[in-house]
Amino acid sequence: MKVNNYLDTLPLFEIELYDVHKGLKKDCVAFTGTPRKHPYDNEKMILILDPFSSDTIFFEFKIEDIADVEYMPSIATESGKSLKMVKIWVKKGSLGIKYEPFEVGQPLKFLKDSEILQQNIGDENYNF
Repeated sequence: MKVNNYLDTLPLFEIELYDVHKGLKKDCVAFTGTPRKHPYDNEKMILILDPFSSDTIFFEFKIEDIADVEYMPSIATESGKSLKMVKIWVKKGSLGIKYEPFEVGQPLKFLKDSEILQQNIGDENYNF
C-alpha cells in the first residue's frame, strides 16, 4: 500500500484564542482599581477606582460576590510610590456601595483638596 493512501490533506482552520473570561463576561461585571481591606468587616473589600485621580471614588463589595481576580500591572507616582492594581469580576445582581469621600467644612473638601483624606487613604494599615 502506498503512503499517499494514508495521508490526506485536510482544510486549514484559523487558530482561535481561548478566552479565559468568556463565562465571566456573561455572568459578571469587571471593575479595575486598587484593593484595600475593609476597615472593620473582613467579609467585604474596598476598591479604589483611580487612586491618583483628584476625584477618587471607592466601591465596596462583599468578598463572596467576587467571582475572579486578575492582577494588573502596578502603577507608580513620580515619587516612587507604587500601588497594586487588580481587575475584579463581580457577579451580576450583587449589591455594591459607591463612596465619594470628602472632608466636612465650609466649603466641602474632596480628595484632591483635603490633606487629611490623602493621608488616611495612603495609610499602609489598609492594604489588601
